[in-house]
This record gives sequence, C-alpha cells and structure tokens, in this order.
Amino acid sequence: MGFDEIKNKVTDLISDNADKVSDGVDKATDFIDDKTGGKYSEHLEGVDDKARDFIDGLDGEKGEDDKPA
Repeated sequence: MGFDEIKNKVTDLISDNADKVSDGVDKATDFIDDKTGGKYSEHLEGVDDKARDFIDGLDGEKGEDDKPA
C-alpha cells in the first residue's frame, strides 16, 4: 500500500466522520483549556477553527483527486 492509498483512506475516514472528528477536537481543546485555566483560550479557538477548515477542505481536495486527467 503506497502513501497515496493511505492518504486517500484517511481522507475518506475523516470525511465520513467529520462531525465525530470535529467533536473530538473540540473536546480535546476544551480539556486543555480547562487544565491550563484558560491561559491559552485564544490559541485553542484557533486550533478548533483550523481543524474545521481542514476537515471542510478535505471534501474539496478529495473531489480534485477524483477528477479524470
């Protein structure tokens, strides 16, 4: 199995479970925020936003890979 095949499988897995992945990132950043006493809240909000952007971008990226040459 080559790198491209693995990348496509991971992309499909994340795309198919986007809500669960996003919820997991939210829970993780909330946990970190709680443990640090809110010291890094702004940075963690950025992480949440970037993760959502990444997940949303996977659908577009997947579509481009599936286009015929």
